[in-house]
Amino acid sequence: MKSILKTTAAALALAAVGVTANATELRLSHQWSNKDIRHQVAQIVADEVAAADVDLEIKIFGSKSLFKPREQYTPLSRGQLDMTVLPLSYAGGQQPAYNLTLMPGLVKNHDHAARLSNSPFMEALEEKMAEDDVMVLVHGYLAGGFAGKDKCITAPEDVEGLQTRAAGKSFEQMLAGAGASIASMASSEIYNAMQTGVLQAANTSSSSFVSYRIYEQVSCYTPAGDVALWFMYQPLLMNKTTFEGLSEDQQNALLAASEKAEAYYLEEAKKQDAASAEVFRDAGVEIAQMSAEDFEAWRKLAKETSYAKFVEEVPDGQALLDMALAVE
Repeated sequence: MKSILKTTAAALALAAVGVTANATELRLSHQWSNKDIRHQVAQIVADEVAAADVDLEIKIFGSKSLFKPREQYTPLSRGQLDMTVLPLSYAGGQQPAYNLTLMPGLVKNHDHAARLSNSPFMEALEEKMAEDDVMVLVHGYLAGGFAGKDKCITAPEDVEGLQTRAAGKSFEQMLAGAGASIASMASSEIYNAMQTGVLQAANTSSSSFVSYRIYEQVSCYTPAGDVALWFMYQPLLMNKTTFEGLSEDQQNALLAASEKAEAYYLEEAKKQDAASAEVFRDAGVEIAQMSAEDFEAWRKLAKETSYAKFVEEVPDGQALLDMALAVE
């Protein structure tokens, strides 16, 4: 009897190992902590796929543990990485068209961002991704605002003469056009630069403004509201060949999980902007609002500076820009 039980136990153990061995494991890389909205988006996809029970597991490597932030797109396109949540403009060196996904005034608010994600403009970008064997699973934009050490910043004339940190090359071009002096640095360096008087104004994401405690160094904050200049496209991407190699059930589970994650991403991104304003308000910082007129003044300046530069540098830049601007 003992012998039979041992044999049965061994057979069950082997069967369990077989199931595990047959499950497909995908590796997903990103640069953020597990408290970040972008990690949560990835986690929803992983959890939903696991719950679908289609022998597919997504293993998440966060906090830059697998690849450096700006070094994820190339391994993804080569199939050395299966999935990533990535600011697409990081890959602007490989595909200059991606720089349009961090362009001032191109996106007005989160609902406008969602419409852009479902437009011919995004389809054109996805065609470029396909050339690199990359596809989008989850679309998502995050917004940001301005902070001033001694004054509020809502209109272009507010930055004239100020040493300003901008997020991205196109924002630097626009702010320089408004008469600002540009100080290039990572968002993690804004606090010390303001504390030491090197910086008088900064532009970055809502989440970075809070996580780096910039409210301790400024007198006024202009959060993303009904309109915002700063929007950055940060999708969940996948290697296209890897996706196509999955079974139909696995593909369907992944697409259903991604649809759920995308809805969450949009709602939480909206909440993040309002939450950042509350943090600054609670810290005694004045909250300013950018008006529709302010937004149009910035966009006019962007057209003369960063938009013009983009069109000059990218062969099909004008066509792509027109497609983006056509989305109401």
